[in-house]
Amino acid sequence: MAVPPTYADLGKSARDVFTKGYGFGLIKLDLKTKSENGLEFTSSGSANTETTKVTGSLETKYRWTEYGLTFTEKWNTDNTLGTEITVEDQLAHGLKLTFDSSFSPNTGKKNAKIKTGYKREHINLGCDVDFDIAGPSIRGALVLGYEGWLAGYQMNFETAKSRVTQSNFAVGYKTDEFQLHTNAKVNNSSLIGLGYTQTLKPGIKLTLSALLDGKNVNAGGHKLGLGLEFQA
Repeated sequence: MAVPPTYADLGKSARDVFTKGYGFGLIKLDLKTKSENGLEFTSSGSANTETTKVTGSLETKYRWTEYGLTFTEKWNTDNTLGTEITVEDQLAHGLKLTFDSSFSPNTGKKNAKIKTGYKREHINLGCDVDFDIAGPSIRGALVLGYEGWLAGYQMNFETAKSRVTQSNFAVGYKTDEFQLHTNAKVNNSSLIGLGYTQTLKPGIKLTLSALLDGKNVNAGGHKLGLGLEFQA
């Protein structure tokens, strides 16, 4: 098995059934272009037909491939400015370091994050430090893979509270022959997520999802989802 996915990507297709594609009442436009010198531009805008609120964002990205560097600048209509600098495969093969900062001139709010990731065969590690006024928080994640099986753990530790505020587990299984993926996740809110993804044929993917409340299994209110994705 090659390098396993990050924890965020473990069972992503199943989660997307609940979080993507529900743009009711929205008009959205996304545009991506790339200049001859490798500078990438991404702009997006959306308008809410009920509230008439319009939002937009602009992102520029430049990759200095020779040195493994990526520079990203971001701006949105809330007047929040962001800068991201990433260096990959330079200090060590498989190691990715990112410095991410944002600033809002209107409110004076500042935010900074240091993200680290390390991936090799059978293992994918990640550790992010979020510097907040209330105190830094540390998020760590680990995914192990072996013969198609995937197991992951994610935690968030808040230094201000001196305790772990989030703890998630995930397991999955994937085979190249059948192109299927299952995912189960239990977090410290007693929410249980189940997902199943299978490629029916090239370009057609089926995803089934369920989100259960472990504290009230018999009370109902659980979520079921079905997704069908076509790619030409």
